[in-house]
Amino acid sequence: MEILHVSFECYPVAKVGGLADVVGALPRYQQQLGHIAKVVMPMHRTKFLYEHEWEVVHKGSFKMGKRAIDFTIIKETNNSLGFDLYCVDIYGLLDREKVYNYDDDTDRFLAFQISVTEWLAQWHHHPDVIHVHDHHTALIPFMLQHCFGYCHLAQIPTILTIHNGEYQGWMSWQRGGEIPAWDTWNWGLLDWDDTINSLASGIKCAYRVNTVSSNYMTELMESSKGLQHLFQMEAAKCSGILNGIDYEVWNPETDTLILDNYSIKDVNQGKNLNKKKLCDDYGFETTKPLFIFIGRLVGEKAADLLAPAVSEALNLPNADFNFLVLGSGEKSTEAALDQLKDAHVGFCNAQFGYNEKLSHQMYAGADFILMPSRVEPCGLNQMYAMRYGTIPVVRKTGGLADTVIDYEDENGYGITFLQASVNDIAQAIHRSIILYRNKSKFLELRKLIMKLDWSWEKSAIKYIELYTK
Repeated sequence: MEILHVSFECYPVAKVGGLADVVGALPRYQQQLGHIAKVVMPMHRTKFLYEHEWEVVHKGSFKMGKRAIDFTIIKETNNSLGFDLYCVDIYGLLDREKVYNYDDDTDRFLAFQISVTEWLAQWHHHPDVIHVHDHHTALIPFMLQHCFGYCHLAQIPTILTIHNGEYQGWMSWQRGGEIPAWDTWNWGLLDWDDTINSLASGIKCAYRVNTVSSNYMTELMESSKGLQHLFQMEAAKCSGILNGIDYEVWNPETDTLILDNYSIKDVNQGKNLNKKKLCDDYGFETTKPLFIFIGRLVGEKAADLLAPAVSEALNLPNADFNFLVLGSGEKSTEAALDQLKDAHVGFCNAQFGYNEKLSHQMYAGADFILMPSRVEPCGLNQMYAMRYGTIPVVRKTGGLADTVIDYEDENGYGITFLQASVNDIAQAIHRSIILYRNKSKFLELRKLIMKLDWSWEKSAIKYIELYTK
């Protein structure tokens, strides 16, 4: 089977969040199962682009409204990711360092999707499945079926994976003419609530729709920024497949980004050495439990609650712990964390920005990872943490509910709480400290979570089964 993945991110080429990790790993595991998997993405001006060799495989052009667009498809020649990687270059639109957050993102997303479809229309053979990821690519199923120039592609099955339903790719109907000439009788396949909604269109037009955990699909049917009724109507073709993690990248025994490698057999010694590195760098005492938060400092992650919750937890009786943040996002949240750091010197610290090496070191050296998310479609950080023997402290939502069982429940191994609130987070931290002081139970859970299987093998097989359907 030949699968073409279409995505705006792919690790290690360009990464903002979990979407990149999935698209960077799933195709390789599909290759290992004997299938042909390919990825096409924008040619972001990242370090990866300049460190690898490329060849031009296609040049084309199209009209986007009155605007003439020229595009180039290049291919990475050495297959360094374990699958064929193609990038779309459009001068002035896709040739930028950042992946998102430009004023003309709508232009960029639309031009990318049209370029991919134009390129596909020139193939002498066609993939068996086209797998599109999130709203940035969700108009492709519509274009394949209802744009006049692509009618010969209409029979290619399409799969839409929703990594985050919070972002839906809304466009004014004034932009409808920028989509390649299409049958206007089918305007309803683009429309939701009197606007063009890319994600809604993908849900309507794709052969199958999946999210990155079963629980998240259930949540989307209950509340999804106005799309819940659509999810309910299309429930027969919707499912959830839990993400995996790349065990070649996330392996404490071989990870070159951490200070000291370790396995289950020497987990205490290995984690203590890595913890000492973090404590030395950020002014902490190694005897205290170390909590970390890694991720975007945005409302979805409940990052705005971190500073007040940690402050409240530090005021609880016998609460003696350290807290380290790595991330960036809303300036008000960054400012609050700066104030927390200044108010609790020797207890709290923060590193703003993206640092892959530091994130690995934090997974290896921390005792607990805190994830109080309001929305968490799957969550990969809790899986990375468990791979390194770091116990997850999570709110029961989305994929966090699917992957973490409270240690006081049957077969449990983490700490869970119900509400994204200051009090619930503070109480969860307090429970974690009590667990930390129970050294035998703490070590038992450390070893247990390192044995759990979060690898891509099972999920990759489920995707092949989905394609087959």
